[in-house]
Amino acid sequence: MKYDKEINKRKTFAIISHPDAGKTTLTEKFLLFGGAIQTAGAVKSNKIKKGATSDFMEIERQRGISVATSVMSFEYKDFLINLLDTPGHKDFAEDTYRTLTAVDSVVLVIDSVNGVEDQTRRLVEVCRMRKTPVIVFINKMDRDGKNRFDLLEEIEAELKLNLHPMTWPINSGKDFKGVYNLRNKSLRLFAANTKADDEDLVEIENLSDHTLEQKVGEADANILREDVELIDGVYGDLDEKAYLDGDIAPVFFGSAINNFGINEMLDTFIEIAPGPLPRETTAREVFPNEEKLSGFVFKIHANLDPKHRDRIAFLRICSGVFERNKYYHHVRLDKNLRFSTPYTFLARSKDIVENAYPGDVVGLFDTGNFKIGDTLTEGEDFYYTGIPSFSPEIFKELVNKDPMKTKQMEKGVNQLTDEGVAQLFTQFGGNKKIIGCVGELQFEVIQYRLLHEYGASVEFRTLPFFKACWLTSKDNKKLEEFLRFKQANSGEDKDGLPVYLAQSQWFLDTEISNNPDIQFHFTSEIHKSELA
Repeated sequence: MKYDKEINKRKTFAIISHPDAGKTTLTEKFLLFGGAIQTAGAVKSNKIKKGATSDFMEIERQRGISVATSVMSFEYKDFLINLLDTPGHKDFAEDTYRTLTAVDSVVLVIDSVNGVEDQTRRLVEVCRMRKTPVIVFINKMDRDGKNRFDLLEEIEAELKLNLHPMTWPINSGKDFKGVYNLRNKSLRLFAANTKADDEDLVEIENLSDHTLEQKVGEADANILREDVELIDGVYGDLDEKAYLDGDIAPVFFGSAINNFGINEMLDTFIEIAPGPLPRETTAREVFPNEEKLSGFVFKIHANLDPKHRDRIAFLRICSGVFERNKYYHHVRLDKNLRFSTPYTFLARSKDIVENAYPGDVVGLFDTGNFKIGDTLTEGEDFYYTGIPSFSPEIFKELVNKDPMKTKQMEKGVNQLTDEGVAQLFTQFGGNKKIIGCVGELQFEVIQYRLLHEYGASVEFRTLPFFKACWLTSKDNKKLEEFLRFKQANSGEDKDGLPVYLAQSQWFLDTEISNNPDIQFHFTSEIHKSELA
């Protein structure tokens, strides 16, 4: 195909981690190496202008965490890299899970001080389910943390990952002296609070070279030789196919805040990470080098620019070429749309793009046409599969504190729930609006954004529900009867699909056994084609 060259130069990946492992800092250092930004700002800096490039929402600056996936593109050594920085906080895991459907590989950041944490486990499970290739970056080596061998053992046991060290640290904490690159046999020396550059790189022909003693001291040189001999004996050379199949995870050590150890990872990443991959749809497998365009919406964000009240749908291109001002088929709505201002992103800054290729993520200005999971094609009818929707775990009634702002509140709630931050249900037998979330922090974000972006003041009242289940049945009469009897515990979602709100596991189990003709769905594809 004539676009093979463009496809082959693209790499699309996500950075994932537990909160505070250094994920957003690492993102900025990638952008620095790619020349996309000139200076990096600390996430928790009080000076907003110095805030992390990828944390653009006001609440993210205040809390020092990422709560929405950011999309950034940059060039590095003739490759175009699309990087998706995901929320680390567990309350926003659903956004991260959906983002993982839009990438071809993942960089997992692990804090060398804390090791494997809860959120890390959940994220790696999703990668394993999807067989997504993973590279591990062990961060904060300049702090006193766990022994390097113990860390590898913990990661392999806890995350069920087969690791393969690509760099190896010389000490850690205040004694951290640098990393040895096992792949190209070079040494990079560490100097705290300085940006790592080529002057820190020492070429040594082999580890018996006496330059090693001069640079790190005799004791550390001998320990490094012993470690490397052991690693070579256990791991050997990297099996790149096993990495691409999701069976082996290359490991790098460094310090993101000091720009250290990142070069080695980025150079290996562009060499071994997969380009755009084929993807499953409801009709067939779609390959990136097909002539006709197709892609899916994995994220929607309202008010990316608060001054303009815009709404952007993020489209992952899977095949063909996306062209500005060309008409494309919106499968769910069965209508053709064209886009005059498609964007590529560097966090908050946007550039209008004329063409985009498989692997790219394009921002489409949206007037309300898109939902997460929607597919664009050049005429063919199918949906991309595997975009997860989860039953919420916490349910609260949305209460409007200012009846004069009802219209603003409804618009805000509809737009925010379209983004996938939360799910909206309307109870039968009344008009009670129920918000379902995975974690408490999401309610805080919704309340904050409704007030600051839409001028609507709301509060939440906790409801005694424990799980939402989508209902289907081949016997419509039985389903209608069930919904009538269970009016207080049932409603509909935004798409008008019936939902049962269970008060406890016991109630849920009872209803499932008492109603064999009704199916209770705990997760579904976002577009819910199987429910429609």
